[in-house]
Amino acid sequence: MLATIRFLMHHASLLDYYKFCDNLSCAMTFQVLKAGRTAKGLKQTQAAARLGVSQSYLAMLENGARRLTPKLARRAAKVYGLPPTVLPHSHLVPGPGVSADTLVNDLAALGYPGFAHRSSPKQKPKNPSDVLLAALAQHDLEARLVEALPWLVLKYWNVDREWLVREAKLRNLQNRLGFVVHLARNLAERTHDEPKRVALGALEAELDRSRLVHEDTLCKASLREPERRWLEANRSDEAKHWNLVTDWTANHLRYVP
Repeated sequence: MLATIRFLMHHASLLDYYKFCDNLSCAMTFQVLKAGRTAKGLKQTQAAARLGVSQSYLAMLENGARRLTPKLARRAAKVYGLPPTVLPHSHLVPGPGVSADTLVNDLAALGYPGFAHRSSPKQKPKNPSDVLLAALAQHDLEARLVEALPWLVLKYWNVDREWLVREAKLRNLQNRLGFVVHLARNLAERTHDEPKRVALGALEAELDRSRLVHEDTLCKASLREPERRWLEANRSDEAKHWNLVTDWTANHLRYVP
């Protein structure tokens, strides 16, 4: 088993992106599982039948006596109508090489208005944090995808912050993530959404404590030198703070959740 995991981690960029979210880690807690059932107004026997497990096994899952598998967590999220933030995380978040078409489909499955035409009932939504990190890990990302990321952060603001920060730091993505969170926080301020503003401010502050000193781009490694010099001279103070060569601001963003 250990050898298999090492092999998969070594070859993560070659894995089928549509399967990676089923690996190893489950974001749904037993408390969320029980709360989802009760909010749906289901008895344990009814819920167990819909989940395809016995009532006694569901009782053990809800008490934390049995581990909730990623497959069952997905089924519970669908049956109970839970948000995608409770879907399984993956230790194999893809690195550079994920196609734009794949990311478009993933964002469409999470409800991004800019890609609504690509939405399909057959799509399996992924945990928004996994999609976010996969996008930020790309060397070059189309502008339409970059624009979607602050929307994603603002829409799914109540994520597992500890997991997101830890995984971003492991991949040296904290500057890119911190800047995107800043843009999302700006949108929350404009719409006077205080809970989201406060939560995103706390996430931004946490990322700021591990801010990297080297300069980077916002997923635009192919910048030519004249464009890079222009962006360095005209970028916002926040882009400078996060050591990013980019001219993105909240004014460029068309969609607010």
